[in-house]
Amino acid sequence: MNAVDRLSVFKTYKLYVGGKFPRSESGRVYEVTDSKGTWLANAPLASRKDARDAVVAARKAFGGWSGATAYNRGQILYRIAEMLEGRRDQFIAEVADAEGRSKSKAAAQVDAAIDRWVWYAGWSDKVAQIAGGANPVAGPYFNLSSPEPTGVVAVLAPQESSFLGLVSVIAPAIVTGNTVIAVASEDSPLPALSLAEVLATSDLPGGVVNILSGRTAELAAPLAAHQDVNAIDLAGADAGLAKELETAAADNLKRVLRPGTTDWTADPGTDRLLAFLETKTVWHPMGV
Repeated sequence: MNAVDRLSVFKTYKLYVGGKFPRSESGRVYEVTDSKGTWLANAPLASRKDARDAVVAARKAFGGWSGATAYNRGQILYRIAEMLEGRRDQFIAEVADAEGRSKSKAAAQVDAAIDRWVWYAGWSDKVAQIAGGANPVAGPYFNLSSPEPTGVVAVLAPQESSFLGLVSVIAPAIVTGNTVIAVASEDSPLPALSLAEVLATSDLPGGVVNILSGRTAELAAPLAAHQDVNAIDLAGADAGLAKELETAAADNLKRVLRPGTTDWTADPGTDRLLAFLETKTVWHPMGV
């Protein structure tokens, strides 16, 4: 058979929940197009039930992931970076289509995303040195503060940066021991859904990262109101939606990271690394 006689094998994109690849429970999909309006794929249109299932998966994974050593979490993030490097060409093509970039500019975005995974991996066993410490007290006690993960974090990925922005909000949350439900860019979800394939074949335990595609507002509402979600990152919400979600999140005192104007190519600093940490303070008698 000649190459011209072959039928193209189109890729079927699925959600990523609990380490598995389910279709949306509603059976819905939506068309994803490139910057010129050309059809690229059908992405699963996740429902509120999918969002709730993702929370269950994230909570189930939290104990094991937060209890792993910081060194082990760093190793796993570095392994993800290795695998992204191996699929670099695929992500360059997807980012170029999703964001209307030239191949060279898409390559710069993908390379920056891979480097960012490595950068956050390196912080895994060092963050305690900047977020904790020994506190001077008046009395025969040691007073020690140490950082601990907040818990289950819902993340609304940036809309305009489908891959670098996505990595920039997921990696800092999980490296410190949190588990994540990420809602991909509504118009450009394919790089996020391909990232799920990398996560599934890395050493990352199922449920640590769960990726949903669909309507951001539809999925964000149940996540913001969910009593078993401890924090929410509103990076991908517009001002109106962010206000509604902050109100819903207040019901169980979620930690909220508000959206802002962010240059995802800039040095990320440690703000997002520290955003979803709690501080545990221990008093210990000093032997005299």
